[in-house]
Amino acid sequence: MPVDEAVRDYLSLVGALDHHRPGTITVRTGDDPPSAGPVRSPGALVRAAGDLATRLPDAGLEPRRERFLAAQLVALESAARRVAGQGVPYAAALRAAADGPVLAGDEDGYRAAHRDLDALLPGSGDLAERLAEHRRRDEVPAERLPVAVDALALALRERARDVGLVDGPEEVAFEIVTDAPWNALHLRTGPGRSRVLVNAGSRPRRAGLARLLAHEAHPGHHVEQWRRETVLVGERGWAEHRLVVLGTPQALLAEGAADNGLYALVGDRWGRWASDVLATVGLGFDGEHAERLADAVARLARVRLDAALALHGARARPDEVAAHLRRWLLVDDRGARRVLRFVADPRWRDHVVTYVEGGPLVRRWLDRPGATPAQRLRALHDEPWTPSGLREELRRTG
Repeated sequence: MPVDEAVRDYLSLVGALDHHRPGTITVRTGDDPPSAGPVRSPGALVRAAGDLATRLPDAGLEPRRERFLAAQLVALESAARRVAGQGVPYAAALRAAADGPVLAGDEDGYRAAHRDLDALLPGSGDLAERLAEHRRRDEVPAERLPVAVDALALALRERARDVGLVDGPEEVAFEIVTDAPWNALHLRTGPGRSRVLVNAGSRPRRAGLARLLAHEAHPGHHVEQWRRETVLVGERGWAEHRLVVLGTPQALLAEGAADNGLYALVGDRWGRWASDVLATVGLGFDGEHAERLADAVARLARVRLDAALALHGARARPDEVAAHLRRWLLVDDRGARRVLRFVADPRWRDHVVTYVEGGPLVRRWLDRPGATPAQRLRALHDEPWTPSGLREELRRTG
């Protein structure tokens, strides 16, 4: 099977799945969308994914391209089976999306994180209430959110260009919205152009805003999109990278890279850097304390995965899942409802695994010796890596 035929069939399969499950394609690169061909039934898509996976070794692809497509096809076949009503277990769907194992949370680990938070937060009352009070004090006033976004976005863009992550024409427009199930969202609007929506309804905090913008814009999804268009598609002509596909290993690494964007640019002292930037518009904060607090909170990330597994795998009642979220994630009823809304959404419910598994995996890879995190991030964007490929590289190099 010729290379072009394999890639064409892959793009057609993704387009056909997007017809049945809108939102499967999260980013399209290029002016003309790939043709999905005639409308096919979900069952036909299951067969098409399996058939292409069987033919792929004879397509003459470079090994790294073949591995990328093979991992994508496992996730696409799983998604097609679910659309066809073939009863794929939720945990199996997450493993396909992650290209490997998905680990549930550890309550002992959560307790240890709670102890660290207890030491970091003033007072001696209920830990969740103290954390909520700290977060309320840290909120960016709604009327100041646009100027805070502008200050941080400019500083992040300059930093990304200084370290060579982008060096050509590109731009990002920011827009404030008020009601969404996410904190922020990146949208491609054209070659090298993006729009980032920031949800004021999620009450962005000074200590978290830089990480949020770094995730969506520089050096996150916007830069990943720019490098994919410029290098993988533009220079190498690898058309399979014209699309970013939700619920696949590709999406997991994209989210993992974006989650580590701020760290890749400024390192462990990201809080102090962000505070210095926001101080220029009167919104400075204790950056060192924010770093320590964020490290402890990050150890609770799998609570969201627990919620998704309980809701979709164990068929737990929403009120039971909300109670688990309140206890371990230290959120109030409103916060628990926001997480439930996200993990219950048919489009986003598998996406939780990309944050939980992708972020730590990419962080370990960025921290390998021999290059800076920013250089590693660029290499991650410029090659068709898979999660299993990163894991093998980490095992090989120690």
